[in-house]
Amino acid sequence: MADKQKLTIDAKGIHYKELNEMIENALNEGYKEIDLINVNGQRYIGDGLTFPDRKLNIYGTPGNDLAAFMNGLTIEVFANGQDGIGNTMNAGKIIVHGSAGDIIGYGMRGGEIFIKGDVGYRVGIHMKEYQDKIPVLVVGGKAGDFLGEYMAGGRIIVLGLTLKDGEPITGLYCGTGMHGGVMYLRGELQPYQLGKEVKVVDMEEEDYKFIDKYVTEFVKLFGYSKEYIMSKPFYKLIPYNKRPYGKLYAY
Repeated sequence: MADKQKLTIDAKGIHYKELNEMIENALNEGYKEIDLINVNGQRYIGDGLTFPDRKLNIYGTPGNDLAAFMNGLTIEVFANGQDGIGNTMNAGKIIVHGSAGDIIGYGMRGGEIFIKGDVGYRVGIHMKEYQDKIPVLVVGGKAGDFLGEYMAGGRIIVLGLTLKDGEPITGLYCGTGMHGGVMYLRGELQPYQLGKEVKVVDMEEEDYKFIDKYVTEFVKLFGYSKEYIMSKPFYKLIPYNKRPYGKLYAY
């Protein structure tokens, strides 16, 4: 296979199925980096691909389920994203220079997602981890209702950098059904915003080390001041137990 460096694909007017075939063929031909220009809602870009040393640069707004089931690839979106980014993603890295829609990181099992702006509803739902595969989702702005719903593992960091005075960092029912993983919120929540399965606990030294690592990467990607971000307190959310609905099952 030839070692090729960079390719540009113009996605204007191309059906998503044909576009995704073009992307996979180019990666199999050995291209290290692909610029996708004029992207306008094409779905399933990067789905199921296993190219850990390759990169897609997307100019325009990709459609739903970007990087679903992805096993290794770096995808950078220079616009907003839609719903289902990183759905059941196993490995790789996604960077969005804008906001994104609902169910970001749904069932995510590994890899990293960085969103510069806000995200919608049910973000991080059913995230999970296994041994050293711990998915991480970093949101620069705010999140909608049901953040971390039924979360079984992984880490979510919400920085609240887009908040206006008095605006909450998340919506309602944060952590509902959560039974694993950790959420870090750079902003205080009121008790009525929390699901009954989650609690706020004190930060520890290891938590600050973890946050520092991902804030450093966030600043590198998007250009914020690390000192400004770290100057405000973070709140740590964890589940009360790992089987919140265990008593509802018959044995």
